[in-house]
Amino acid sequence: MTAIATIGARLAGDHGGRRVVTPQRRRRRRVQAAWGLLVVNVLTFFPGAPHILPIPGVVGKLVTQASLGGALLLALSANRPARIRPSVFVFLLVLLAAESLLASIGAEFLFGALFRAARLLLFATVLWLLTPWWTRRDLLLLRTHLMFLWVILGSVLLGLLAAPGVALTDSRLGGALWPIPPTQVGHYAAVVTGLTTVLWLSGLLRRELALISVLLAVPVLLLTHTRTALIAVLAGVLIAGLSLFTTRSRVRKSFAIGAAFFTLGALTLGSVVTTWLARGQDTEEVAALTGRRAVWESIVAAPRSTFETVFGLGLSNKSFNGLPIDSNWLGTYYDIGLAGVAIVVAMVLFVLTAAWFQPDGPRRALALFLVAYCVVASFTESGLSDASPYLLELTLAASLVYSGSTFREGVR
Repeated sequence: MTAIATIGARLAGDHGGRRVVTPQRRRRRRVQAAWGLLVVNVLTFFPGAPHILPIPGVVGKLVTQASLGGALLLALSANRPARIRPSVFVFLLVLLAAESLLASIGAEFLFGALFRAARLLLFATVLWLLTPWWTRRDLLLLRTHLMFLWVILGSVLLGLLAAPGVALTDSRLGGALWPIPPTQVGHYAAVVTGLTTVLWLSGLLRRELALISVLLAVPVLLLTHTRTALIAVLAGVLIAGLSLFTTRSRVRKSFAIGAAFFTLGALTLGSVVTTWLARGQDTEEVAALTGRRAVWESIVAAPRSTFETVFGLGLSNKSFNGLPIDSNWLGTYYDIGLAGVAIVVAMVLFVLTAAWFQPDGPRRALALFLVAYCVVASFTESGLSDASPYLLELTLAASLVYSGSTFREGVR
């Protein structure tokens, strides 16, 4: 009887009262660590932004840039021997990286452009090495992404508690411990809110946990005064919810309650919402999209050769004459030309098409939320043509609708 109990304990993962760390568990931990380092790699470090920790700019940039190398090593150690899934999306991503290398050869700032292009290629390589974990039923990559986003938001909340005056510079919430701009904080809060909501609507998350998550993330989003993130998360949740509308009674009830609250809020809090959206700007500033239109018009009017029109000027820091471009499509056109824009469009359309042919369910809804969020945000935010949180989340969407054959982890 003792022998049988011992065998049963070992099969259950209990070895003498201790939890046995199996090779599969160690591999999953390395995969999670690799994905976390990718999140760190795209975490913007602004040394000029107000923050309370004395982090030198060189150290901050070294942490973010070196994390990509660490992610590559962890991905290689987890995916051994190296096996990758065939994926049209990742092929397009590698093609985008190759096109950016071609465009960067003749760039004015050659070293910076080549460095960004090489980083994008390495970023795509790590994502390709993680494709064996795309079809896991426990949504390992998505849950890992959520976990690390909460770590970031947790640091923002700690900074708000420790130094509210620093965190709320110019009345917009940013990172006080790690200098994160309000727009990026708003992006993370919006993605956490949307993913948590869709997971709950799909029945994959307990109501108590979802409620706590939303009640913490939504105030962070509102305190950042990031209009793009708010509109994008509302659009993404709406589209994801509609994909579950006919199969989930929870979605239908939530939409009915949401419509009632929206109507009541529009009637009673219209002036408050208008003030929040205006963000202290007058009508002219809002119509000019906070100066974005002037930058966009200058990019379109700038003279270019045929080669530069097709292939671009090389990857930049997404600025034009010292001003941020703040548009994925014009930023892509400026950096890697019409060819780059076509590749990014193909990537987005591929994910949308793949989601369209997926059966109704959580994976489809989550993918639709992510791609809808990225598309809406792309009009006033840049990132789909470079290593960024948006590209990471678009890859997550592609993984959720992947329809290739599955194979067992550890055997592959």
